[in-house]
Amino acid sequence: MTSNPHLPHDKLLDLLLDVVCVVDIDGRFLSVSAASERVFGYRPEEMIGRTAFELMHPDDRAASRALVKRINSGQPSHDHENRYIHKDGHIVHIMWSAQWLEAEQVRVGVARDITRRKRAEAVQAALYAISEAAHAVDDLHMLYGRVHEVIAQLLPAKHFCVALYDATSDQLSVAYPLNPDDSLAATQDVCTEVVRSTTALLLTPETAPQWLAQHGAETAAHTLDWLGVPLISGTQTIGALVLQNHGGSVRYNEQDQELLQFVSSQVAAAIERKRTQSRLEFLAQYDPLTELSNRTLFLDRLRSALQRAKRDSLRLAVLYLDMDNFKQINDTFGHSAGDLLLQEVARRLRQCVRESDTVGRLGGDEFAVIVDNIGRQEDATLVAEKIIAALSAPYLLEGHTLTSAPSLGIAMHPEHGQTELQLVRHADEAMYMAKRSGGKRYVVVEKPLK
Repeated sequence: MTSNPHLPHDKLLDLLLDVVCVVDIDGRFLSVSAASERVFGYRPEEMIGRTAFELMHPDDRAASRALVKRINSGQPSHDHENRYIHKDGHIVHIMWSAQWLEAEQVRVGVARDITRRKRAEAVQAALYAISEAAHAVDDLHMLYGRVHEVIAQLLPAKHFCVALYDATSDQLSVAYPLNPDDSLAATQDVCTEVVRSTTALLLTPETAPQWLAQHGAETAAHTLDWLGVPLISGTQTIGALVLQNHGGSVRYNEQDQELLQFVSSQVAAAIERKRTQSRLEFLAQYDPLTELSNRTLFLDRLRSALQRAKRDSLRLAVLYLDMDNFKQINDTFGHSAGDLLLQEVARRLRQCVRESDTVGRLGGDEFAVIVDNIGRQEDATLVAEKIIAALSAPYLLEGHTLTSAPSLGIAMHPEHGQTELQLVRHADEAMYMAKRSGGKRYVVVEKPLK
């Protein structure tokens, strides 16, 4: 290929896709080819007289200054990389070839835009890291922190928020906190809109004030950009991821939105897996209707309480009860009324005992209580009297006033049993004695264990 002798040398340089520039020892641009507008967003005449460090990403300036010193000392560089801030605010990744010309006292550099490649590599690594964390981390708060770390490597994410939505209560709560100086009210408004619309929301310095004003929120101080995406599991929106950008040099864009949307799908899947796991763990230990301990967990806690009692020479009581006339209520008013009655019984039982005591539903309308660490039998009978009074009060359910009362049996450790099964069995037997005696009373096991 032969060159056109009539085409000036600088015009040839302007045809290159890479930027060719000449800077002085201080890094001030003396000459820049036309490709600068495509790569940096600035026309050559806008760059002349400015220093490279003015346009460079602040985090890369120190390392670049050290590298420039080596180049100026006679060590050419063929492949060093750094980041610049494009005129429109996005980050540009540059690969440089640069050499110092001692006689002319200038540095000649060729800048190649490798933003697409670097972003693709970074996004791939980030998504892999987030996917790995989503499958490996059991604690959701730790997962949010890890996602925050990874996202912050790709775009401004110092101010990062995860909000979760409970459709049952129609409540939105912040699961991963903002920085203390963030505007919580404005952030909640953004989260609410993202959840409500189930679509991403990108607010710029031009659109954010008007949007916030329309939604009755104050403009957050120093916040220039907002980027929010929904957390979607199946067909349900379960929350939102929201970023705030307080920096003046870098802007969020649609590529950032696409990245955050992919991240949100990984986070939503992890949240759903964790919720499913937690629900299964809950069902394995708790009664789903009343949310009291089920038989398995109750016996396990009773076993632990007995170990402490034997070790420390303590006493405890097991109270076993069921509700009189429950079957009649179920048959007359239906199972939904019966379920509501059991839920109310559970609520009243919790109010009759200490936080350290355990209340369980062992099946049907049968409940049991561990009254732990007591000094005498009278402590248990006082609790029994309190339970009988509370559970005998009328129940207003579905427009009906229902009456029921408990029959209750009490077994003491160590007098009436050394194992959890012995104590429960003896308390159960005492409960049936109370029922046969007319109900709405308690009976203490009569004979000590032989």
